[in-house]
Amino acid sequence: MKLHKTNLEGVYVVELEPKEDERGSFTRIFCQNELSGQGISFNIAQSNLSINKHKGILRGLHFQKPPKAEDRIVQCLKGAIYDVALDLRPDSPTYGKSFAAELSESNPKSMYIPKGVAHGFQTLADDSRVLYFMSEFYSPEHYFGVRWDDPALGLDWPIKNPILSSQDQNWPYI
Repeated sequence: MKLHKTNLEGVYVVELEPKEDERGSFTRIFCQNELSGQGISFNIAQSNLSINKHKGILRGLHFQKPPKAEDRIVQCLKGAIYDVALDLRPDSPTYGKSFAAELSESNPKSMYIPKGVAHGFQTLADDSRVLYFMSEFYSPEHYFGVRWDDPALGLDWPIKNPILSSQDQNWPYI
């Protein structure tokens, strides 16, 4: 694993390094030692799988508020997604800024998203599957989101008129 800094404080693209031979490949997708080397303390409390039937589905922008704030590592196992991180930490030098990257089954990368940074993604292919490692358990009373289309954010989603849940349609603007 190699961690690459992004334009958002504390957000990293994690480059996975598959080892291939005639049988296939083997890839380490999580290593606490590698994260610790960058000053990241991450313990997996929960792992989630998001299965998305259609291209154009948009999920986000979500986060959990303290004291149940969570770090996340996100990887696309099948299909492709446009993955977005939005810095909502008021004391951060990158507050209000975002970072986006394409993650896909053919692209051996994941994204590390720290506490206080909202996360969302849009599917770029049918039957996209997204794996999450979470540092905190899901807490409905701390779960929150912001509008994916808030003009103040300036996000440019690749597919216009996305497929949204009613919850994601009704999050507040910043």
